[in-house]
Amino acid sequence: QVQLVESGGGLVQPGGSLRLSCAASGSIAWINLLSWYRQVPGKQRELVAAITSVGTTNYADSVKGRFTISRDNAKNTVYLQMTTLKPEDTAVYYCKALGGPWGQGTQVTVSS
Repeated sequence: QVQLVESGGGLVQPGGSLRLSCAASGSIAWINLLSWYRQVPGKQRELVAAITSVGTTNYADSVKGRFTISRDNAKNTVYLQMTTLKPEDTAVYYCKALGGPWGQGTQVTVSS
C-alpha cells in the first residue's frame, strides 16, 4: 500500500494562495483515483477535489474556480493549488488514494 504524506500548509491571509503537496512512498501511476479532503473540528471530512489516472478532475462546489488538483506521476506527487483563499477554507487537508489509508494531514489557516 502506498503511503501519502501531505505538506505545504500554513497561515495565509484571505485572498492569498497556497500549494499543498502529497508525496507518495511509491508509484502513483497505477492509482485510479487520488483525492484531497479537508476537515474542520466537529465536522465531517469533506471531499475537496479528485483526479483520475487519466486526468479527469472533480471539485466541490465551494472550491470550483479557486482550487486546482494535479498529479505528477514521475514525481509520485499530487498537488492542490489553492487561490483566493477564504477563512472558511481553514481546515486540516488530507490526500488519499482510493482504498488507501489516511495520512496525518496538513493544517491550512486563512486569517488576517
